[in-house]
Amino acid sequence: MAHLLGTHSLHLALPDRVLLDDVTVGIDEGDRIGVVGRNGDGKSTLLSLLARRRDPDAGRVTVRGGVRVGVLDQQDDARPGTSVRTRVVGDRPEYEWASDPRIRDVLAGLLGGVDLEADVSSLSGGQLRRVHLAELLVGDWDVLLLDEPTNHLDVEGISWLAEHLRRRWTPRDGGLVVITHDRWFLDAVCTRMWEVHDGVVDPFEGGYAAYVLQRVERDRQAAAAESKRQNLMRKELAWLRRGAPARTSKPKFRIDAANELIAGEPPVRDTVELTQLATSRLGRDVIDVLDVDAGYDDTPVLEDVTLHIGPADRIGVLGPNGAGKSTLLALVTGELEPMAGRVKRGKTVTVRQVSQRLTGLADHLDARVSDVVGRYRTSYRAGKDEVSPGQLLERLGFTAAHQKVRVKSLSGGQQRRLDLLLTLLEEPNVLVLDEPTNDMDTDMLAAMEDLLDTWPGPLIVVSHDRYLLERVTDTQYAVLDGAVRHVPGGVEQYLQLRRDGEGARAAGPSGTGRSAATDGSAGTGRGTSAEAGSGMGPTPVTGAQAHAARKELAATERRMDRLSTQMEALHERMAAHDQADYVGLQELTEELRGLEAENETLEERWLELSELLT
Repeated sequence: MAHLLGTHSLHLALPDRVLLDDVTVGIDEGDRIGVVGRNGDGKSTLLSLLARRRDPDAGRVTVRGGVRVGVLDQQDDARPGTSVRTRVVGDRPEYEWASDPRIRDVLAGLLGGVDLEADVSSLSGGQLRRVHLAELLVGDWDVLLLDEPTNHLDVEGISWLAEHLRRRWTPRDGGLVVITHDRWFLDAVCTRMWEVHDGVVDPFEGGYAAYVLQRVERDRQAAAAESKRQNLMRKELAWLRRGAPARTSKPKFRIDAANELIAGEPPVRDTVELTQLATSRLGRDVIDVLDVDAGYDDTPVLEDVTLHIGPADRIGVLGPNGAGKSTLLALVTGELEPMAGRVKRGKTVTVRQVSQRLTGLADHLDARVSDVVGRYRTSYRAGKDEVSPGQLLERLGFTAAHQKVRVKSLSGGQQRRLDLLLTLLEEPNVLVLDEPTNDMDTDMLAAMEDLLDTWPGPLIVVSHDRYLLERVTDTQYAVLDGAVRHVPGGVEQYLQLRRDGEGARAAGPSGTGRSAATDGSAGTGRGTSAEAGSGMGPTPVTGAQAHAARKELAATERRMDRLSTQMEALHERMAAHDQADYVGLQELTEELRGLEAENETLEERWLELSELLT
């Protein structure tokens, strides 16, 4: 692969610390690189250096002659006097840009609901972000450097962007470096990962799931000081191995080493214990939304909604922006009274919401973090353990120094974590989270998910973070066309409904029957089965087809075993190879990528055959 862009011995220091030290990385044709790391460790700075928008203190950035580099940063230009159309396609006549399939695809995927003649200064933050991204994607670039491109995008927008980036170049052309906290997106798009931490950049092969596997192995061999971080990653790996194959059609790895690493690792949640605790605290009936119409100023937003929330339900809510997700949450929390129908709550129900606006911190901005937490309670039960508020702060990434800082001086991600912690310390028995992942890095997301795994009560989560929804919730509902319906197929079924242009009305009224976590009958409720969502039942498999599938499955597994042995041997050859022989290493890398690509194809076929035979 030809070299496109790279760095040599980059060094950059801030007044109080070294941000990047002797960093040498390269981007070759065909590279799709995801960048992860803690907030403040230098991810965006590295991208600015690669884009040559910032000069290092030492070292250099090299770009091959003629290579065109496009950059998306986190700042969106909203200077007035420019229309959306001009911003995206310039002064070109309409017949010219409208005949370009790439431009049509970008406009349809990102700006379908935006007035092209509107002034950019009149747009919302989310719309402006889409315009900025569209302006970049209509261009012809050899390398794209994207800093948080999924911010303000809903599940559909993120899915479209992933597909666009997969199809933008051939597998051996173009280069992509993307910073994002969206772990599903990293797995869907990236074939390599960079972890920025402690002044260095560690490379990993594969997407996010493969990165977790390799990082667990690295942490397993690290010093005891890394043990807490290691255990958290082991838990996430266990979920990836056990849950992801059932939730996605594209598993990223099937390696015996992964199973060895999680041997003996318990499920991420003790479902039986949590259900018993929740039932003892709440009883069997929690919140029932019964035939409700709801809206504002006599204008209905949701109609004929029926939703049953049981004592241990973990519900994810999906829907496009403006569909009525916040209205549904307001019904659950009691902030909004229904226009028709009724909302029935158990006598002991106490609902708390962690909102995007961080309203829970408004009265504490001038206080120190430790003082604020100390006002609530001296202990908190997390699963089977009794922990102090200080220990909870440590679990959520607050060091001793952070605990002495005033709340108003915390970063956005730290404030969001503190708001969640204060809500938990109030010990409500129903927890509502509205976009809880904003401003959090992947490590903190894992820490937050680990804490939520011990939550003994109903959990309702609204988020565009697909990974989070699949990780912490057990059943999903979609808000579509003014109705709420159960989507037993999860995010994939929701996206298919959106692609097909099917609203909840087309499959019947709002999701009836209790959620799967409540009584297991959701699949038989009106408009809730997978067949109802697709309009067809499963196709029966004949005996001959099953026999052929079993034979192919066995052959696929044998070939995957051989590939695994070949890749392991190739890794050993690369480790023993002269590291100064770049040409030889490049040849071995190409051979390894070919084996990995074949193995990934076989994994997909293996999953298809397994599902066919179940």
